[in-house]
Amino acid sequence: MVVGRGRHNGGVNQTDVAVAELDTSVGRLRVAVTAAGLAEVGWVDTAREAPAPPSADPSRTEPILEQLRAYFRGEREQFDIALDWRSMSETRRTVLQALFTSVGFGESITYGGLADRSGTGVPARAIGGIMGSNPIPIVVPCHRVLSHDGLGGYSGGTGADALEVKRWLLTMEGVLPPTLDFSPDGIAGGRSQQYVGDLPEQ
Repeated sequence: MVVGRGRHNGGVNQTDVAVAELDTSVGRLRVAVTAAGLAEVGWVDTAREAPAPPSADPSRTEPILEQLRAYFRGEREQFDIALDWRSMSETRRTVLQALFTSVGFGESITYGGLADRSGTGVPARAIGGIMGSNPIPIVVPCHRVLSHDGLGGYSGGTGADALEVKRWLLTMEGVLPPTLDFSPDGIAGGRSQQYVGDLPEQ
C-alpha cells in the first residue's frame, strides 16, 4: 500500500495526525499517528515523492518508529503501542483485531483459518479483501495470512514488489526458509530508490 501525505482514512480527524517516515529493509515507510494511536502505515514511493518534513510531534511518532527499527533489526517480535481503529467498520476491525492478537511472530494462518478465528462469519475470499485494505500493515500483520496453497496476495510495497515484501517478512520471521537470494539487509532495491526532485522546505 502506497500512502500519500495527508491521506488518511475516514473517521480520523486529519488535524490530529502526526506523520513521520522511516527507511527500512522493505522500503521507506510512512506512519500516521493520532492522539488515539497508530492509524496508518504505508509505503512511500521514493522514486516519485520527496521525504516528508520531520514530525511536528515526535512524542507521538518516535515510539512506533523505534519499535519498527527494533523489529527490522530482529530485536522485537511484538508491537505494544496503542492503535487507532476508528476508521474501520465493526467487521473489518474485528477481523484485524483477531489477527493482531492471535497470530504472532513466526506464525501464519490461512484466510479461511482467520475467518473462523474471527467469529464474524466472513468468508475466506472476503478476508482477503480485508487484508488488502488493512491500514496498519506490518504492525497488524496481514503478511502472515496465506492462501491454502501459497502465499496469497499482499498490498504492501510500492506496487510490483508486493509479494517480494511479503516473502521477505515471512522469511525474516522464520515462517519461510530463506532462498539463495534472500538478504537479511532487505529486498533488492528496498533502500536504493532515490527521489528525483526538490526536497520540501524544512
